Amino acid sequence: MAIEWQILGQAGADNALFVTIDSGQSRESLLFDCGEGCLRDLRTGAIQSVSHLFFSHFHMDHVAGFDTFFRHNYNRPEGPVQVWGPPGAIELMWHRFRSFGWNLHVDQPGEWIVREVDDVRVAMARFITAEAFAIRHPQPDQALDPVITFQAATWHLETRLLPHGSIPSLASRVVEKAKRNIDPAAMHALGLVPGPWLKELTNDSVADATPVRVSGRPFTFGALRSSLLLTTPGDSIAYLTDFRVEPGSPLWADLVHWLTGTTTLVCECQYRADDDTLARRHGHMTADLVGRLAAEASVGSVVLQHLSRRYSNDDWTAMRHEAKAFFPRIEFPAGWIPGN
Repeated sequence: MAIEWQILGQAGADNALFVTIDSGQSRESLLFDCGEGCLRDLRTGAIQSVSHLFFSHFHMDHVAGFDTFFRHNYNRPEGPVQVWGPPGAIELMWHRFRSFGWNLHVDQPGEWIVREVDDVRVAMARFITAEAFAIRHPQPDQALDPVITFQAATWHLETRLLPHGSIPSLASRVVEKAKRNIDPAAMHALGLVPGPWLKELTNDSVADATPVRVSGRPFTFGALRSSLLLTTPGDSIAYLTDFRVEPGSPLWADLVHWLTGTTTLVCECQYRADDDTLARRHGHMTADLVGRLAAEASVGSVVLQHLSRRYSNDDWTAMRHEAKAFFPRIEFPAGWIPGN
């Protein structure tokens, strides 16, 4: 299993994050934000492979590329397309769906499920292409689990609402299912010979109580699992953009706790440390604060994105140094800054 990722767009322009979770048996793609021109970095097949689209918020620079995404997926036969966002996402997406002329929609396939996340619940609505998206089909609200917002087969989603001025920005963390591997030394110590039973050992559909004979001896799969399986945490990736959290605040402490141990943190880096007043005014982080956050959360590595176009290449390089003063494993996406 592995999490593959790609930052879309260029330095100083709109950005997005494209993630693929490869379980070894299947691949599932996720897209975080959809800024103008970002989808040019993807082939059509990749755009059509996205099962979940996450909007951090609905400022233009994070949604301006949605028309391209919608054009490729509005009548996807193998659906549904699932969209996530902060409060207000359902109403906003309904307007986007309805902002086109529809007269060739009858008998077209296509289903879209839109979810909006607040502090206590997940609201949901369905929209159907064959209905020209005219009808909003509300679904039952779900109580927001304190840890896991959404559980998929090979990964789960965690979310936090972070302040971006007067509006919330939805931060997301994708966590791979824990990896389970056979311990060959333990198998040798028990004198067990490999066979078809090994494949069933990691098959969750086979109950622990199920009996099995291995090397002529009776076992249950539960007993074999406790003796032979090594479990290690899966990879994780977090996407944080357009937010401002103050060090020392309860929200900062909660954010540090949430991010602790994250494999890869993809984080905005809008302003230099000297421009903190401007950063506060617009609800953004400065480079030094990003470094402090990463250090306190002990993440694996940080990728800086969503850089302000007010700065030059030299300024962006300086911003990375400001962040690295607190946390060394910080980089830009490959090719963004010449010489870096």
